[in-house]
Amino acid sequence: MNFHRYGRIQAIGSSLAFAFGVSFLPAQQPDAAAVVKGVDAAVHARADHLAGYTATEHYAVFKGKDEVHPAAEMTVRTTYRKESGKNYEILSESGSALVRKFGLLPLLDHEKQINLPENREAAWFTSANYEMRLKPGIEQIDGRDCYALAIHPRHKAPNLIEGTLWVDAKDFTIVQIVGTSSSSPSLWTSPAHVERHYVTLSGFGMATRARAVTDSFVLGQFIVTIDYRNYQMQAQP
Repeated sequence: MNFHRYGRIQAIGSSLAFAFGVSFLPAQQPDAAAVVKGVDAAVHARADHLAGYTATEHYAVFKGKDEVHPAAEMTVRTTYRKESGKNYEILSESGSALVRKFGLLPLLDHEKQINLPENREAAWFTSANYEMRLKPGIEQIDGRDCYALAIHPRHKAPNLIEGTLWVDAKDFTIVQIVGTSSSSPSLWTSPAHVERHYVTLSGFGMATRARAVTDSFVLGQFIVTIDYRNYQMQAQP
């Protein structure tokens, strides 16, 4: 190769990069403390400005590894109010009464408890409840550029997750959570492996689908899936 020519090509490339503002260096890793601060701010903004919502939630329970034939199903209308928490109206249900009694109804009761105004903040994905460590790079989740943070609960609770939290790189709203609950909700079940996905609706991060896998002394291994739809949002006036 003609090294003089190669040097001229390098010089031309460098000049073009400078002229058009193009960098061939790896993107600078964001400041971890700033990302955690952004996550905290986004969670608090949601809590401050979301007055309420209604949604339709479809629950399906699968026993063992069969995710084709649900052992039980339930569709509920969820009503959330900032001042009072969550309430559920069962619209339809089918399948095993035992699974619904020991699997789905306790799950709804648990959601009601953690969404009471006095309990809600303890379940937030914030640095008050979690140690957060920013992972390198940007990841694509559902077509969104995201920061990934390893999260470790500061105390154990069934609703606190040990795993990974992905947040939107632009506004720090939650995009996805994958991990294992830090403790069991009862003596009859093991900690659940949890996956939850979110979209931004009317400026608020809202769950769209969730999946949990756990073992029960009563039901054996079972999988619960939840699909969230038909959101009607109410912002704080």
